Amino acid sequence: MRVVIQRVTEASVTINQQIHGQIETGYLVLAGFEENDSDEDLHWISKKITDLRIFSDQDGKMNLSVQDVGGEILLVSQFTVFASTKKGNRPSFIRSASPEIAIPLYDKFILILNELLPNKIKTGVFGADMKISLINDGPVTITIDSKARE
Repeated sequence: MRVVIQRVTEASVTINQQIHGQIETGYLVLAGFEENDSDEDLHWISKKITDLRIFSDQDGKMNLSVQDVGGEILLVSQFTVFASTKKGNRPSFIRSASPEIAIPLYDKFILILNELLPNKIKTGVFGADMKISLINDGPVTITIDSKARE
């Protein structure tokens, strides 16, 4: 499992010209799933996301979590985070999980994040044509892979 986390002052996802999910201070999280992802990957990354200290404290140091600042999360599934550009110029998405595997993982990911940050999770729609708007704060962008655990 791989996520791209962007610290934002606002973000929204629009589907069919209607806003589906919208947040102010928090994270836009783009999530991609692999065939062999498990509940352990979901729990590990969920905890990492909610505990990650990338908001500034009173001294201007990145020392506060999304929980500490009362922030929200806009979670969007995005199979392209597993794009491979090793060969040629057309990306390969062979590492991305099929929808039959990815949809249940995405749904469970939403539930786990909702347990950790109740009423603070907004989402896109798996497989929909979505338009994402955001103001990246900093800018701060972090990538986390549950298999690398760096």
